[in-house]
Amino acid sequence: MLKQWLARLPLPARRDARNEHAHGGTLALAGLGGTRYRAQQARALDRFDAPLVGVAFALMLLGTVLALLLLLFVLIPGIGKGALGARRWIPLGLLNLQPSELMKVACVLYAASFVVRKQDYIHRFSKGFLPMVAVMAPVGLLLLLQPDLGAFGVIVAISMGILFLGGVNARIASGIAVVLAAAFALVIWLSPWRRERIFAYLDPWSEQNALGRGYQLTHSLIAFGRGEWFGVGLGGSVEKLFYLPEAHTDFILAVLGEELGLVGVMTVVVLFYWLVKRAFEIGRQAIALERTFAGLVAQGVGLWLGVQAFINMGVAMGLLPTKGLTLPLMSYGGSALLSTFVALALVLRVDYENRILMRGGRV
Repeated sequence: MLKQWLARLPLPARRDARNEHAHGGTLALAGLGGTRYRAQQARALDRFDAPLVGVAFALMLLGTVLALLLLLFVLIPGIGKGALGARRWIPLGLLNLQPSELMKVACVLYAASFVVRKQDYIHRFSKGFLPMVAVMAPVGLLLLLQPDLGAFGVIVAISMGILFLGGVNARIASGIAVVLAAAFALVIWLSPWRRERIFAYLDPWSEQNALGRGYQLTHSLIAFGRGEWFGVGLGGSVEKLFYLPEAHTDFILAVLGEELGLVGVMTVVVLFYWLVKRAFEIGRQAIALERTFAGLVAQGVGLWLGVQAFINMGVAMGLLPTKGLTLPLMSYGGSALLSTFVALALVLRVDYENRILMRGGRV
């Protein structure tokens, strides 16, 4: 086993390993620091690397705090930029920064770190769940003030999913799911415009909704219908010519369905399935190599991309109420693409380190 081999190394070699950890990046450091070795010599190695693990955790905590501050800044008049009744962007010249996208990356890293550090208490409600709630509650409040219920839903799915993968008690997980469902239902019911959106989703073709709240959904369904099996041809979409709002972002799948048909849509669905499946496989492999933090990060990214893609596709096809979430890697948007690329880079790094370790090397 790798950890037994590392434990037998003399002290100078462990010092070199520490330097390699520092050179290899925060991901490998926190993965090694979060793994609990049972052998006495291996526990000594953990203590030897503790200062570097502390630096790694401090960097992740700093990133999370920075993302929280950006979520706060976006609400300040003169700093945040509003559009379509929401204030979600900070103009930076060439790029409109959307802090909620950066928070998704921070959430993956923090939740994975939390599970590793609290592994001994993960089955206890007070120490294994409430601290996560204390961190996510301010995030949720700031997102609802923008308002951005969709991003809040994705972040909740990421954090709760990583807790579940980390071994949280099944009864606690079930209770959490019920409470969250009730909370989301209450938020929707207390918001008149969200309530109207739900009613429009239930009957988008009615005379009252077809040109109102259900306008996007009806034109999205028209686009899918025009595409039939093989589509009208690449670039031949009519709905994207200002009939379908947000055709380049939230409803890009409808345009793709119109131009490439059912075959094109199914191809995209299969590709997303493969991407999420690979992220989970890489994470499971890392956990088997006793790199728990790295494995949970990879699986958290898989959860993020899978949940967000599912919601976007469901909205475009009329399976879910209309919600402003982009389709990862396909929708237009600088912040969304940037955060997705960072997340995929983390997964690739985990896979790279897995392959090195399986060949008998060190990271």
